[in-house]
Amino acid sequence: MSQNIKFIQGNEVCAEAAIYAGLDFYAGYPITPSSEIAEHLAYRLPQIGGKFIQMEDEIASLCAIIGASLTGHKVMTATSGPGFSLMQEALGYAIMAEIPCVIVDVQRGGPSTGIPTHGSQGDVNQARWGTHGDHSIVALTASNHQDLFEMTVYAFNLAETYRTPVILLLDELVGHMRERLIMPEKGEIPLVERLRTSVREGVDYHPYLPREDGRLPMSDFGGVHRYNVTGLYHDMWGFPSSEPRTVHGLIRHLVDKLENRIGEIAKFREYHLEDADVVLISYGCSARSALHVVKNRRLRGERLGLLELQTLWPFASEIVREKCAGARSVVVVEMNMGQMLQAVKTAVDEPEKVFLANRIDGVFITPTDISNILRLIQGKGV
Repeated sequence: MSQNIKFIQGNEVCAEAAIYAGLDFYAGYPITPSSEIAEHLAYRLPQIGGKFIQMEDEIASLCAIIGASLTGHKVMTATSGPGFSLMQEALGYAIMAEIPCVIVDVQRGGPSTGIPTHGSQGDVNQARWGTHGDHSIVALTASNHQDLFEMTVYAFNLAETYRTPVILLLDELVGHMRERLIMPEKGEIPLVERLRTSVREGVDYHPYLPREDGRLPMSDFGGVHRYNVTGLYHDMWGFPSSEPRTVHGLIRHLVDKLENRIGEIAKFREYHLEDADVVLISYGCSARSALHVVKNRRLRGERLGLLELQTLWPFASEIVREKCAGARSVVVVEMNMGQMLQAVKTAVDEPEKVFLANRIDGVFITPTDISNILRLIQGKGV
């Protein structure tokens, strides 16, 4: 069988992967460096019978896909840091109302308008903590186009499995880079379709009553069942409630359905960790440079390894602890002030042996940058 090989931009990979996953409704507002996702889908979705709409702003964009998801569609929007900030209230609503949707954030330098055309990984903690209240969230990332295709499909699968918004946290370098992609054949990557209720018309339907496996069957809003959707604390019928037992049970459900399944959700790649005494931990574009350092230094006999995180949130503490257990030192490689560094320090047994290799100036972190940090660490005898 001949392979369908493309030389393609990362943002276009994301768009094509979303279509592969079943995307049939996109609403968004253009913003650098994510605009190519909207541009590509404006062309492609009408070809397959899907719907594309440019909204007046990012707030309306997320609200639009929330509404479309409730009616039974697979949905997505894309933005960058400032637009992602505007989406936070609606993101909280989607978490509370358990509405499947995918939000792509192609990161750029911040705060504020920052540096729109250069890369950054400064939205890592916004993805985790940006919206208000006690909640859990899924945030995924990728360092190359083949993985980006798979992680985009995975984002849709997780959204449908757990009835939750999923954030695909890319960065400008991955979004704008062009490289080889082998397009998967139809059916090659398994797809999760929406779990629809088997409750018949006229029978009492509980939209927020989980099954034993934790999944919540849905009924297309506007279909045969009438039910309430609210951002307030609510009971299994969706009606607002301030009864303490109901509130407690709802919050525990929203958090536990993700945090208790980290082992099932977490994806990562590991390179040469079996004998590594120095472990690099990285993600997104930064992982490309980290892997280059590991490969080159191992040729010189140095025992370096790399743990590339593809699921950032919920954070896989047990996996990080296990992979770093035998390391003399751990170096977190990222393009921010150390947002993932703090999560790693919390996870490992000896946080004083965790160091940061970073850039915060909008310039891609290079293997040389990482090697310079490693020399400093080794100079301290760590």
